[in-house]
Amino acid sequence: MMKLLGVVVLSCLMVSFNSFADPAENGQVHKTDSGELRAWDNNQQKWLSLDAFWESYASSQGGLTWGKRVDYPPYEKVKEHDTMIIQLDQGPCLMEFFHSRWRRANDVRRWDDAFNEYAGCPYVFD
Repeated sequence: MMKLLGVVVLSCLMVSFNSFADPAENGQVHKTDSGELRAWDNNQQKWLSLDAFWESYASSQGGLTWGKRVDYPPYEKVKEHDTMIIQLDQGPCLMEFFHSRWRRANDVRRWDDAFNEYAGCPYVFD
């Protein structure tokens, strides 16, 4: 009986430990004590600013296809999954061309909903 109890306790401890090994899902956002938003990046295995998270994602996909810009590129030259950071007065937003139109990358990738409220993202379709 004691041996069985030991196995159960050890199993519980292993489950608890494993839950700390991966602190978050890719793209999960949390606010630091100082109020800064940070996103978990599975590629780098660390918390990054939202802008750095976008840069890391784009880099993992071969880089920003259309760079950082204030306007959209010519439609006929854009390909599925092309990326760019659109620069608005309110701030930047990572965009991805998906299913024949530009979308916020978060709408394609389904990271944390906080991305859609960050910087220029709430305004890209105004």
